[in-house]
Amino acid sequence: MAIDVILGLQWGDEGKGKIVDYLASDYDIVARFQGGPNAGHTLKFDGKKFVLHTIPSGIFRTEQKNLIGNGVVIDPITLSKELDKLRDAGVSFEDRLLVSKKAHLILPTHRLLDAASENAKGKAKIGSTLKGIGPTYMDKTGRNGLRAGDIARTNFMERYLALKEKHLSLLEIYPPVDFDLEAEEARWMESLNELRALQMVEGEYYINEALKAGKKILAEGAQGSMLDIDYGTYPFVTSSNTISAGVCTGLGVAPSQIGEVIGITKAYCTRVGSGPFPTELHDETGERLRAEGGEFGATTGRPRRCGWIDLPQLRYTIMVNGVTQLVMTKIDVLNIFEEISAAVAYKIDGVETQALPYDICDQELQPIFESRKGWEVTLDGITDFDALPKAAKDYIAYIEQQLNVRISMVSTGPEREKLIVR
Repeated sequence: MAIDVILGLQWGDEGKGKIVDYLASDYDIVARFQGGPNAGHTLKFDGKKFVLHTIPSGIFRTEQKNLIGNGVVIDPITLSKELDKLRDAGVSFEDRLLVSKKAHLILPTHRLLDAASENAKGKAKIGSTLKGIGPTYMDKTGRNGLRAGDIARTNFMERYLALKEKHLSLLEIYPPVDFDLEAEEARWMESLNELRALQMVEGEYYINEALKAGKKILAEGAQGSMLDIDYGTYPFVTSSNTISAGVCTGLGVAPSQIGEVIGITKAYCTRVGSGPFPTELHDETGERLRAEGGEFGATTGRPRRCGWIDLPQLRYTIMVNGVTQLVMTKIDVLNIFEEISAAVAYKIDGVETQALPYDICDQELQPIFESRKGWEVTLDGITDFDALPKAAKDYIAYIEQQLNVRISMVSTGPEREKLIVR
């Protein structure tokens, strides 16, 4: 049995949570493999809205185990809030939510460092979510981070205080920021009780033994492929590997264990925060996309930048991920447009190309667009592909032809039931 992977192909916010929730019933285990509370996976069902930041999106399916893998960084405060919301919703998770002992912990001083560092950058801000993600991964690679399994060690407080002191010394180079460290530290220590109550496992053994036992596993990514630390729009990226290769290091499995790679793209494109965005629209059309799509960050609340779908960018992320099937979300947002555009190539210094260059931060990419007729009718209530308007089916076929990958699902709204499975 292989691990199937689901991940975003753009700059995040592609609607992964809903698709994981839908697919979870076909799997025994859903496992998050990277990222942290900078993720915001939104799910809507039974008239309610849920946003998950750390917990895998399979938690609402009562039969599935959910693993927070070693590639994830955990803020116990955020995790505690999520668990409280699950309890309020009547979701039983105690025997279904597991945490890899090797997952690193976000300390209050990581968040303070994040805020101070970003504040000091001025106009050069990278758009950090200020959740402490970057400083935590820096301590991980610097080999002095704290991991979830460390909270059971007798010298935990000694190790915590040593890392805290290191952070405080680093903070001396930055101008002060508004942050009540004493209060945040008290909340953090209290929230460790929630983490201690969860099942801690040797994640790599757990996953590999499950594979040997024939269990079906779905690996859930966070953020998007264009935010990958190696292959994204560096330096405007996250601090982890968001692409399919990150599954191997984030869960402790061999590349040969990867099966289907399900890539998710919106029917248009968005980005939160700073960084290059070739198809961004700074006009009324961009505002209409934002308003119709409710494009505000699930984690930060920041308005998302909006633009038409970028096909060279998608070809790039399909290539680096080895995508075997596509899911298109938020096609309903395009209902209001008489004409819909797609970038098919770029012009750089007068030369046309379909390849993303090494660095698009300091180069001006002029997208070359093709336009297609819109459908200008609601897709609400449509659950069969053949029932879609002809123009909508033509748009989907056009994207498939351009990307050379089959679109297996089309989402027509945020709710669980608004999904066309082909």
